[in-house]
Amino acid sequence: MSTKIYRDAWGIPHLRADSAGELAFAQGRNAAVDRAWQIEVDRHRSQGTTAAFLGVDAVGWDRFARQARLDDTARRCFRGLDKNTASWITKYVDGVNAGLADGARRAPEFAVAGLAPGRWEPWTPLGIWLGTHILFAGFPTKLWREEVARTLGDEAIELFATDGPGTSGSNGWLVTGERTVTGAALIAGDPHRFIEDPGIYQQIHLSCPEFDVVGLAVPGIPGTPHFGHTGSVAWAITNAMADYQDLYAERLRRRGTEVEALGTEGWRLTSVHTETIEVAGADPVEIEVIETERGPVVIGGPDETAAISLRIPPRVSGDLGFGSLPALLRARTVADVDRAFDGWAEPVNVVQAADTEGGLLHRVAGRVPLRHQDNRLRVVPAWEPGHEWCGWYSPLPREAVDGVAVMANQRGLAEPLGVEFAPPHRADRIRRLLDEPGARSAKDMAAVHMDTQLASSRPLLELLGGLDGLSEAASELRGRLLGWDCRMDAGSTDAAAYADLRSAVVHRLAADPALEALARPAEPSGYPEMFLPWLALVPRVAFALETLLTTGALPGIDRPELVRAAVEEVAAEGRTPTAWGETHRLAPWQALPDPTHEVWPGLSGDHDCVLSTSSVPGITDRSSRGPAARYVWDLARREDSRWVVPFGASGVPGDAHHRDQLPLWLRGELVPVITDWTQLTEETSDF
Repeated sequence: MSTKIYRDAWGIPHLRADSAGELAFAQGRNAAVDRAWQIEVDRHRSQGTTAAFLGVDAVGWDRFARQARLDDTARRCFRGLDKNTASWITKYVDGVNAGLADGARRAPEFAVAGLAPGRWEPWTPLGIWLGTHILFAGFPTKLWREEVARTLGDEAIELFATDGPGTSGSNGWLVTGERTVTGAALIAGDPHRFIEDPGIYQQIHLSCPEFDVVGLAVPGIPGTPHFGHTGSVAWAITNAMADYQDLYAERLRRRGTEVEALGTEGWRLTSVHTETIEVAGADPVEIEVIETERGPVVIGGPDETAAISLRIPPRVSGDLGFGSLPALLRARTVADVDRAFDGWAEPVNVVQAADTEGGLLHRVAGRVPLRHQDNRLRVVPAWEPGHEWCGWYSPLPREAVDGVAVMANQRGLAEPLGVEFAPPHRADRIRRLLDEPGARSAKDMAAVHMDTQLASSRPLLELLGGLDGLSEAASELRGRLLGWDCRMDAGSTDAAAYADLRSAVVHRLAADPALEALARPAEPSGYPEMFLPWLALVPRVAFALETLLTTGALPGIDRPELVRAAVEEVAAEGRTPTAWGETHRLAPWQALPDPTHEVWPGLSGDHDCVLSTSSVPGITDRSSRGPAARYVWDLARREDSRWVVPFGASGVPGDAHHRDQLPLWLRGELVPVITDWTQLTEETSDF
């Protein structure tokens, strides 16, 4: 059997080869042919070279990627790989390079951007992984906490703790065989990320004599790291919300051409050099890249009022955990999956797995440093002792599965490793739905995926219910909302009215004298433009609204009167009732602006719904984050498993499978997982 590619009715690639190495080549080539524009943008992002074709708006990211030394860290981690894993990744890269020219010819974006496909290096997939996940642990939140401490005092530093828009909203659940119609386990969920067009997850089937796996690949990365089903074992993850990246305030000084940094043992030389960012349509930008003993300096420098370095595990250990990827493909049991995730590094995830022999797994995987609690909360001084890393957290938390296990970024299993977690609403709601009487099937999981109950609305509605003396229009609005079923359905006008009231409350809270100082960061802040979204007050108030409406930490805020003013404001506007989906529309990220100004469809859901389609109350109802895929892994019969992605299998505009799954994704429907090769169509290729 030579290497072959097949497609199912949805254009999903099914690849067969005579060896794991040949299959890796085929997967790389397929990624290049189906997703050339997407993976080339990601390569440039990891290298800090996107401004050369995207223009001045991309300079901020390129500056960060270079100063954080993402590409250099990828090289370092690649050098540390075992021989077999390095060879496997290299074969994948060879496949990418073999297919890029064909893929670029299919993708019109290359001509629009004036970009020619480049050449991948063996470490490029590691760089893409770093670039994709460097912000996952939310280290810029520490900059925000410093602003909170500066204006409200150290005791308020965690006042705004919440699952913010830059982190996660993912769901995952495992139902054991005692609760399913087949007697075998089910694993289901939906990773919530910023929705990208093309999507970050690619459905794929990889088969060779050593293994046969269906799963969700990340284009540009070999294997199926996060979600997979080998037939005898399946696994899935969510973000553990662990804190494993530190920011250090640095004192820097120049000594001729050299730069020194003050540490606990005095002044030490740094690594320093300059790089040039090429910018389409503008002059090149020269930047200084400095690395102290803590890590690369990503904010400020020796000639500025402040400097802050970033310390991340892969830079320290030289290990990105890529040895886990081929081990997962070869897994046959839960024990195999468990051992594979022992080598996982970044991002830190909660893992669930089940096998056909009844094995179950619910654990944290990744690398978390041991250090002072202050490191987790804020920017710490590099020159003061006590903030060093002292090894790695071990053993990582795990727990037994009893009937149902739920992971939704909430406190619980990973609590010892983090600071900010998601509110419990999604996890609690999923558990309640799964605890209802009756055995579960794979088809039943769609109703859980699409649940729109918004439990976080209760504090605001309780304050609204306690008001009297309202105007006639405000009283009518109050009555509507108190009778609302708290479901954020796209067709609901009451959901839209609640969203309007919530936005008005957010703005009034942000303008309250108790918080208004947070709207004015310290001058000069010294923070690059890239970090400013983490310092914006209105989004912080929006995502911490539950806490701010109930906490006793801000006694100066008259919450009932604030809600009174907001409901009167919304009622006085006299808007014609509109449905939530009219304004709560999909807003995917695209590297190039859409010249057609496409109007994207309306969505059900909201940030704290199981159907977590996040917008930023007070800023926009548009949703840029939501389910980047949905899956159900059936351990009774793999072919009864189901999945869907927001757009389609192809990243090529105009392709029949570019967006053919979007209508299903909107309705909560899932595509069957095909594993029978006779139901597939062989594609001609030049392998």
